[in-house]
Amino acid sequence: MENIPDTQSLFDVTGKVALITGASGGFGCAAAKGLAKAGAKVMLTGRNEKKLAAISDEINEGGFAAAYVTGDPAIEADVKRIVDGTVEKFEGIDILITAAGVSIVKPIVEYPVEDFMTVMNANVTGTWLVCREVGKVMIEQGRGGKVVLVSSTRGLLGMANYTGYATSKGAVHILTKSLGCEWGKYNINVNAIAPTVFRTALTQWMFDDKEFYKVFLKRIPIGRLGEAEDFIGSVLFLSSKASDFMTGSIMYVDGGYTAG
Repeated sequence: MENIPDTQSLFDVTGKVALITGASGGFGCAAAKGLAKAGAKVMLTGRNEKKLAAISDEINEGGFAAAYVTGDPAIEADVKRIVDGTVEKFEGIDILITAAGVSIVKPIVEYPVEDFMTVMNANVTGTWLVCREVGKVMIEQGRGGKVVLVSSTRGLLGMANYTGYATSKGAVHILTKSLGCEWGKYNINVNAIAPTVFRTALTQWMFDDKEFYKVFLKRIPIGRLGEAEDFIGSVLFLSSKASDFMTGSIMYVDGGYTAG
């Protein structure tokens, strides 16, 4: 047993600094609370200041460490301000979680290019910009880092009326792999979590549409759709030492949706 490390230490993120985009949404909020409860110092960012403040207050009142800064990850100046503010507040960045995103669902023949660009800017450009600026910090720090991009099973499997969203998540998948190749030499691990349908503000309509819910549920071997809390374990794994030999990978947290 002498070559086996303390298994609890493999998942230890105590004192690590985590920047979380889209922190006011379902995935970002769950990631922020989960990492904070595991001992990380979390910087929350997004466009909804009221929600960010409430989440930050809840974490701090629970005895953990959180702060927030508003901004749009698809705007370059905002991203630089967010990253600079995180470094100023917590003296570095060890973990990045990109959970910001939007979805516009409609047939392609009815899809205005403006809607397509809204989805691409939020899901691809914003993710790319945040990775670029945080990457600069992590490389300069010289202590490695963990980057976790929140993607979707739609990045692997197409679906009618999802040409905007699915295309954007396919791009996130290849960004994950490209950065994994590019940043491996810096000891920066880059991986993605690809959930199936989870209950968030973006997908609540799927839960409300009983017929859609019944049909979709037939594809889930576990027999239910996801709740945001279901993916916290995956976030912790990809944010900790436990995933040190894993990069450029897509982790499907989907109840078995992509299994067959």
